[in-house]
Amino acid sequence: MVIRAATREDAGSLLKIYSYYVENTAISFEYVAPSLDEFSKRISSTLEKYPYIVLEDDGLIRGYAYAGAFHSRAAYAHCCEVTIYLNHDSKGNGYGKALYEALEKALKKMGIINLYACIADPEVEDEYLTKNSECFHQHMGYTKVGEFHKCGYKFGRWYNMIWMEKMIGEHR
Repeated sequence: MVIRAATREDAGSLLKIYSYYVENTAISFEYVAPSLDEFSKRISSTLEKYPYIVLEDDGLIRGYAYAGAFHSRAAYAHCCEVTIYLNHDSKGNGYGKALYEALEKALKKMGIINLYACIADPEVEDEYLTKNSECFHQHMGYTKVGEFHKCGYKFGRWYNMIWMEKMIGEHR
């Protein structure tokens, strides 16, 4: 298993992972997967300020994680939003934990203290959305700090969105 910085050349593999979630789940609230060019630009834009990492195993990209601004105001400089996606058939191999641990290490070096995850959350689990992401984040030390009700509409039904947070440093 290798974790490394993402490059624009990874865009096709990462987009394939992400497209599955856009097209088959309510994990992403996008309706249509971005084009390869748009996705490549997203990677480049993120890498200008934040880490964007991929995990390879047996020569294949199995997942990726990245950070982004939590909010543009200067006082939020020690906070960021984190995102993770695994190949849908690569779950249960420790990839998510390995990616988040590597991402946290890089963010800590940058002086980031507060991590936030924005997670689609069902009132009742269905074929498009379970509570797996919330459970994963709890397992990784995140706590639920907010909930927006029926704010995402996809596949003919309404979904909630929750915010979870984790502190990875001391507030001095």
